[in-house]
Amino acid sequence: MYGLGWAAVKRLPEPAAAALGRRIADTAWRRDGKGVRRLTSNLARVVPDAGPERLAALSRAGMRSYMRYWMESFRLPAWSRQRVRDGFHPQDVHFLKDGLAGDTGVILALPHMGNWDLAGAWVTTKLGVPFTTVQERLKPESLYDRFVAYRESLGMEVLAHGGASAFGILARRLRSGGLVCLVADRDLSATGVEVDFFGSAARMPAGPALLAQQTGALLLPVTLWYDDSPVLQGKVHAPVEVPATGTRAEKTAVMTQAMADDFAAGIAEHPEDWHMLQRFWLADLESR
Repeated sequence: MYGLGWAAVKRLPEPAAAALGRRIADTAWRRDGKGVRRLTSNLARVVPDAGPERLAALSRAGMRSYMRYWMESFRLPAWSRQRVRDGFHPQDVHFLKDGLAGDTGVILALPHMGNWDLAGAWVTTKLGVPFTTVQERLKPESLYDRFVAYRESLGMEVLAHGGASAFGILARRLRSGGLVCLVADRDLSATGVEVDFFGSAARMPAGPALLAQQTGALLLPVTLWYDDSPVLQGKVHAPVEVPATGTRAEKTAVMTQAMADDFAAGIAEHPEDWHMLQRFWLADLESR
């Protein structure tokens, strides 16, 4: 189905693809399946004062945002370089440019917001900077291979998630002054750092903070969102500082909480653009 989507949607005119995405999103939202119910539950934690009508509107908008991501991603390999350069408008990008100019390496850490693939393509196209990222292994293997090939076609070096080898390669890239981009809100290892997120405990991966400590690279959280225009919006947050004192674990905890706080600030402003259709908070994971 993913293969058919990639093949068919990228040939559609952009307005037709956008309209198709909205129709699919609205149909899925009305069916109220498992993913939609989980999205609604997650949004209820993000916007605790939302009544039933607002929560329903947010979850519907969230599904539309999620399908916009997929429609854009299916079409992205067919976009012109100029369309990619014009397709993303990040605020405070000077933090990234200054970090790259300093030749110390930069880590961009993002939540599942907006379209991180488009933001990455903008970095390789507009800024002309290649980067390394990590891809969760998907099943079937053919789907994983398709995602890797897709992201590599956008100028990314893609490593398989898991194990010390990926961490070591990321560290080498950073020590040579390179750029690493990591989607870092959902912990895939179940051994991440516990953080307070919208008033409840969650776990986020320790990798960004550990890499920053070990390599001296700059750690920059990034949040993304959509508005009513065809252009993806974003914000590069100020660097997460490495604490001057404490053990490695203590420093990692402080840095990961700071990263989570920046994610929460962006998600609170644009909750419908956080594409979290899985269990996320520890209380929800333990209730399975």
